[in-house]
Amino acid sequence: MRRPAPLRPALARTAPFLSAVATTALLLTACGTEHAGARNTGAGAAEGPSATQVDDPGKDGVRITSLTLPTASPSPSSTHSYSVSADSLATDSGVSAGYEVTNGSTETLTYSVVFTFMSGDGGAVTNQTSTVRDVGPGKTVRGTVRAGELPPAAPRVTQAKVLEVTKVPASEAPAAPGTCPASGIRVSADEGDAAMGLRVVGLHLDNCGTRDYTVEGYPMLELLDNELKPVDGVEILDGSGEITTGAGPDKQPRPITLTPGESATAGLVWRNTTEFGTPVNVPYVRVRAKAGAAPVTVNPNLDLGTTGKLGVRPWEKAER
Repeated sequence: MRRPAPLRPALARTAPFLSAVATTALLLTACGTEHAGARNTGAGAAEGPSATQVDDPGKDGVRITSLTLPTASPSPSSTHSYSVSADSLATDSGVSAGYEVTNGSTETLTYSVVFTFMSGDGGAVTNQTSTVRDVGPGKTVRGTVRAGELPPAAPRVTQAKVLEVTKVPASEAPAAPGTCPASGIRVSADEGDAAMGLRVVGLHLDNCGTRDYTVEGYPMLELLDNELKPVDGVEILDGSGEITTGAGPDKQPRPITLTPGESATAGLVWRNTTEFGTPVNVPYVRVRAKAGAAPVTVNPNLDLGTTGKLGVRPWEKAER
């Protein structure tokens, strides 16, 4: 049975969130020009003896304002400084970049920004992703992103730039790691898998609240472009059988009740086949776990080619 056409939002963007060596989550409430944390610096502010201003045009309202480099390359016997990353307490290389995020839109946005630290020849040494939350319309938020620990044989970092910016309405942003929304339900997308033109991205539904939560069938999806406007001309299919049989059979949709602490998964399946016509790319997908659920906008970057089809696998309870 075909699903209803995707809902059309009255107003519409990790994060892929995006793959990086480490992730720094900055929880902000933008009011005027703010700093992303007590240790963050503004444009041109120095954190160390070799901090320099950077004239960076930036991308999508995000630009690097300063670059701090260690005065000398650390040796195995050097005393290192430490900083807390999103994953763990890690030895810090001393390399960091100051940045600012300016929201030129009319709604509050949450940004996911990939920064790349580069060597003198322009080669990437490491990428870092920062999540900057709740930047109000017309507001600017400043912060610092650190390169983190680098391998001993890594080239010396001499420059940095903004590699990629994604942004979603703050009210629809995936919950920060370790937090639980007021709804008690956390929705996210993984980094996906790609092989021979077949793409699969998992959707994850976690009951982080205190009550049971029941879903049945398929997540409800809206496909959105870079401006968070609906993408037309793509057929959303119940199940992945029309896309491929190589990813395994779909389970039959059925009611699933998640007790607190339990999770469910669904999946987006498509082929990046390009023949005649204009390829379609869908950077954002607005996901509702079921009818009436609060929307969450994720960034799976669906490169649908010219197929015009997206298969959706039903919710199924995840194994513990």
